[in-house]
Amino acid sequence: MTDHDKVKKTAMKYGKDRPKAKNPVLIEDLTLRDGHQSLFATRGRTEDMIPVAEMMDEVGFWAMEVWGGATFDTMHRFLNEDPWERIRTLKRYIKKTPFSMLLRGQNLVGYRNYADDVAKVFVERAAANGMDIFRTFDALNDYRNFETVVPAIKSCGKHFQGCICYSLTEPRMGGDVYKLEYYVKKAKELETMGADSICVKDMAGLIAPYDAYDLVKALKEAVKIPIHLHSHFTSGMASMTQLKAIEAGVDILDTCMTPYAYRTSHPAVEPLVMTLLGTSRDTGFDIRQLAAINEIFEKDILPKYKHLLDDSKVSIIDINVLLHQTPGGMLSNLVNQLREMNALDKINNVYAELPKVRKDLGQIPLVTPTSQIVGIQTVNNVLFDDDKERYKMITDQVKDLCYGLYGKTAVPIDSELQKKALKSYSRGEKPITCRPAEVIEPELEKAKEDIKDLTTDIDDVLIYALYPVTGKRFLRWKYGKEEPPPEVKPRTLEQVTAEQGIIAKAKAGNLVEKIKKETVSTKGDKLRTFKVYINGGYFEVGIEEIGGTALGEGYVQQVFSTSFVTEPTAQKATKPDLALSDAVAGVTLNAPMPGMIISYSVNVGDEVKKGDTIVILEAMKMENALPATADGVIKSINFKSGDSVPKDAVLCVIG
Repeated sequence: MTDHDKVKKTAMKYGKDRPKAKNPVLIEDLTLRDGHQSLFATRGRTEDMIPVAEMMDEVGFWAMEVWGGATFDTMHRFLNEDPWERIRTLKRYIKKTPFSMLLRGQNLVGYRNYADDVAKVFVERAAANGMDIFRTFDALNDYRNFETVVPAIKSCGKHFQGCICYSLTEPRMGGDVYKLEYYVKKAKELETMGADSICVKDMAGLIAPYDAYDLVKALKEAVKIPIHLHSHFTSGMASMTQLKAIEAGVDILDTCMTPYAYRTSHPAVEPLVMTLLGTSRDTGFDIRQLAAINEIFEKDILPKYKHLLDDSKVSIIDINVLLHQTPGGMLSNLVNQLREMNALDKINNVYAELPKVRKDLGQIPLVTPTSQIVGIQTVNNVLFDDDKERYKMITDQVKDLCYGLYGKTAVPIDSELQKKALKSYSRGEKPITCRPAEVIEPELEKAKEDIKDLTTDIDDVLIYALYPVTGKRFLRWKYGKEEPPPEVKPRTLEQVTAEQGIIAKAKAGNLVEKIKKETVSTKGDKLRTFKVYINGGYFEVGIEEIGGTALGEGYVQQVFSTSFVTEPTAQKATKPDLALSDAVAGVTLNAPMPGMIISYSVNVGDEVKKGDTIVILEAMKMENALPATADGVIKSINFKSGDSVPKDAVLCVIG
């Protein structure tokens, strides 16, 4: 019997009863973190992870990524869930498989570098709550930003996985910056720091199969610790890349369960299991067990989230990512931002401007938060620059980057841009060269003091320390000080089914006729009227419960908001008293884009000079300092911290 015949015979066994491979590829599952983050904006709820948790624990994954990245932000901001509770809850169901999280170095799970005291305690609390493996990266590959979190990880006895963010300046690996020598040098730095494993983090799916082979082979020769490959499927190369990495000796690969795989997510685990069946790298997984888990995902869980999937494209890959290098999640944010500003027609201008901005900012890798920094600055340039001036509206994060608060860039930042960004910068006009956190004052004690009347729980304090505006709002929801809005409440499968039925009737032209007949015969004084938009069509629907009691607004919003809505949720805002605004004479400061109010720097009655910062507006998680449009006195302030505002909203009046 030939070796090929032996492989075929062994491959006939789909389950775990086949012989164990000599050197099995280890698999980390990303379904419960990066899978739903990539495909439906990190909106996966803990309650929808529990039905599969115990089954996934039996598969034999090396680890399961369940936390970190954008989950911390999204859970408290949009889902009304305590991020810390997710770890504790899942740990009750997943008892065998180690938990992995994505830690953004000194950024933790936020979008800036935090003080050392916050960073240290955050790691300690993550470990205490149940985290086992800390996949740690820095957006600039500046490992000085690991100097606080790594000792904390080690002191907790946990696994420190150091990441190298994969980036390119050429179509393939090479050029003056991101070449083989660059990655080997970074790997040696991580091993010296005490990394237990090294992850090549290819966030945009840029690594080509043969480049992956060369890179993994070189890393295996340069360091002794395991090599882990993380590559998104965005460009369509990741499955091929994984096979070449296996040939080169990669130790661990990242995959997702099939319903959460592909597109901007990761390769699916099931085809890989079948590909390696009977070989020396056989995973040992039971394909029937995986199929049973997928059935639950498909029937009971994913229907709740289908409305969040981007179904505007037929193709499951985006080859343009090889040109603009923007990770999938960031790309969808850019598109949404332009759509809300009625400027989607400028998307090609954004693609053309993006590599220019990236080059000006030091050829930084495009991964959170640098992808957001480059992305929103690119949008600002496209929308607000003219022939006379570039970089007319510079975000606070670009200023921080130019100052050195994120670390050292791969190549120097454009000197003219740096000079312009740091003009009148609050920390000084000369950039720093030290470790960024050395110039950040301790933050933890102040955070404790700020919310002592609300909570003293250290996990709560960290939520506030990382996200002062949205974090405090969540804590007020948590402790019953405010009622959570309907849009943060979960959707049930029954609501989804009912909604799909209404949509089907509307598309068939039956919904309007039926409601018209019912409203003629039963119309009462509690009838509620809603505008419905479907595929460019327009309907006006009256809704009233039989018997005369109007449906509650919250229920109607839950039913209608996802597929056809009365008002786009992104435009929803606390509206000022229009009569009062009209009565106040003066120059208005309008929102240049949709966003959330972080804070006002002034109060009514304050004198201001043209150019003084009036308000900080967050857009796409980046902050924009909006200046006074004239000299004068603040006559009215129309919003408060935490309010969402549409484009052109009057933020204040200067008289």
